[in-house]
Amino acid sequence: MDLVIGIIAQLVSIYQWALIIYIFMSWFPNARETAIGQFLARICEPFLEPFRRIVPSIGMIDISPIVAFLVLRFAVDGLRQLALWF
Repeated sequence: MDLVIGIIAQLVSIYQWALIIYIFMSWFPNARETAIGQFLARICEPFLEPFRRIVPSIGMIDISPIVAFLVLRFAVDGLRQLALWF
């Protein structure tokens, strides 16, 4: 069980780095139109979209990725706590 939780935690960590890179790409013009930008958009946008509908922007700042990171962190922590029960 620990192996599975460890693998999931590692995959979530990799996904968090993909989200960070995708978010930073918005600071550079035309970065999201590159092949890497399009790939990251395909894997990151489906996860970020529900948070964008729920969390309003503050002016020009989109804070929904912060909520998305918190959800991922709580999910991994919850899985680790669940693994302690089994």
